[in-house]
Amino acid sequence: MKKQNLQHIAIIGGGPGGLMLGLLLQHQGLPFTIYERAHKNIHKDRGGSLDIHDDSGQLALKQAGIFEVFRKYVRFDGEDTRIVRKDGKILYDEDAEDEGSRPEIDRGKLCDIIVEQINPQHIKYGYKYENMKQLDNGQAELTFENGVKVITDLVIGADGAFSKIRPHLTDAMPEYTGISMIEMNSDENEHPDLLKFNKNGKVMALGGHQAILGQRNGDGRIMAYISFKMMYDTLDEYRNLSLDELKERLMHEFNDWGADLKKYIAYSYDDVKFRRIYKLPIGLTWETQKNMTLIGDAAHLMSPFAGEGVNMALHDAYLLAKAFHMYDDLTEILNSYEQQMFEIAKVHAQESQDNLAIFFSDNGAETMAQLFEEIA
Repeated sequence: MKKQNLQHIAIIGGGPGGLMLGLLLQHQGLPFTIYERAHKNIHKDRGGSLDIHDDSGQLALKQAGIFEVFRKYVRFDGEDTRIVRKDGKILYDEDAEDEGSRPEIDRGKLCDIIVEQINPQHIKYGYKYENMKQLDNGQAELTFENGVKVITDLVIGADGAFSKIRPHLTDAMPEYTGISMIEMNSDENEHPDLLKFNKNGKVMALGGHQAILGQRNGDGRIMAYISFKMMYDTLDEYRNLSLDELKERLMHEFNDWGADLKKYIAYSYDDVKFRRIYKLPIGLTWETQKNMTLIGDAAHLMSPFAGEGVNMALHDAYLLAKAFHMYDDLTEILNSYEQQMFEIAKVHAQESQDNLAIFFSDNGAETMAQLFEEIA
């Protein structure tokens, strides 16, 4: 099929990658709809602070014409980085004095910036994908849980780690990495001592196969990811505890950690999330299909320990939109995009896996501090 004959493109998932792709397709005058399963205000509830890289995520923002708007909301001081041993000894301490290449922005604000530029008629909320049927004419029929059926020429799965579009392209399934996180939040105004320790950016406290990853957000929160190796079912035990019980158990788990680090647990309020960390096989590929592809975590889920997840999603959108601009044949568009994406994703997925191994090693803080010193 030629791109000029496309009557409809369905983007499944309205996270940063799906939204960015929609905006870039809108600039090219291509017909698309983003189907997001959640409610319209979902972005207010989404995630923490993200560092957007100049060689990936920022390319998409510039291509979309929203880079200057993005700059109004970023925190360059959010690049402050502190690497700490479990006993509280600071091994690496960097203050972001100048504008760096990886400024921070809250995930919800990033999504808002993109959404504001998309014609509202192109986004459907409350549309949870259910199944797809291939039609004889090369189109696909999508069915959503609300009963709506949609005929489309191209399906783009931007539906995250447990993508329902992915099984139409590959048998690969997300694998549990053996690492789980408990996301806890503290109020920086109530706890200035924690803010002083955390500074404006992030703290990576590592040691003994455990990690406390602190991060200042733009909404007055200091978010902490309390992370450690655990069996798959163990996280459910934590999930079933009250906040006080959870704090007590975590303080026991981290009893030999420094006093400043344990404040991330002690000061947290009743806004806790539990996450198992998954990944797809490194180097995952598939044969190009005539009317579907994947972007973001749906295509190359990796652990978060290189900060590449959202950047890859934005960059995928950039690459796919660029392929639409360069080629006329749909199969050629998809193949060109996928070959570039596969190569880049493999590199970053390996980096993420290597960092995971360092973070949860016996001497994670020392090793990570040395790496930061080498690239400083």
